[in-house]
Amino acid sequence: MKITYDTAADAAYIQVVPDIKPGQSAEQIHSIATPGNRGEIVLDFDSDGRLLGVEVLQAGDVLSAEVLAAAERPTGA
Repeated sequence: MKITYDTAADAAYIQVVPDIKPGQSAEQIHSIATPGNRGEIVLDFDSDGRLLGVEVLQAGDVLSAEVLAAAERPTGA
């Protein structure tokens, strides 16, 4: 599992598979609201319905400071 955090976008991605190839995400489930509507969750699935990763929008309001501090920063962020 790998967690990345883009501070400019305040978005984190929790990758649950070792590698995601371009175009491997075949379907997304959007608009899963967090308690108190402090953020949004997006689930990425492959064509077989297996979970690839979880995107957390407004991550600074949803994830702990410790998780965000330990997360990798994407290249260029």
